[in-house]
Amino acid sequence: MQWLRALAAGGLSILLPGAGHALIRDWLRAFVFAGLYLSAIVIFLPSPDQLTAAESLTEMGELVSAETDSIGQFALSFIALFAAIDATFRAFGVPPDNTEGAEGPTCPECGKELDEDLEFCHWCTTRLESAEPDESEPEPKEA
Repeated sequence: MQWLRALAAGGLSILLPGAGHALIRDWLRAFVFAGLYLSAIVIFLPSPDQLTAAESLTEMGELVSAETDSIGQFALSFIALFAAIDATFRAFGVPPDNTEGAEGPTCPECGKELDEDLEFCHWCTTRLESAEPDESEPEPKEA
């Protein structure tokens, strides 16, 4: 299931950088990549006045491709590709999150702090085994 989540995060980041990070709940990276991509759009694409002057979507597409130089196309493509790769690796848990400051129990799969009331990790949806000992098994006696 983790690979499906990673593919979805990477695919969403290709369409809109930051969306894949939002899927895996990495909010800071989602805002950084979305802001970086939107800033690059404002810098490198033609002005909105030129785009609204186009009479059809075909003409608008031709205007964008003609007015955007190769450096702008590279920058937009690089941001989208880097966001997709980063979201995919982050969904797989690479690099593992630092959980040294966690106060409670942590998930054995993703390492993030758990809500003790839930039977699954609300970050990565891994089912958790009950930590309570069974009442049917007697506890070992000390000699």
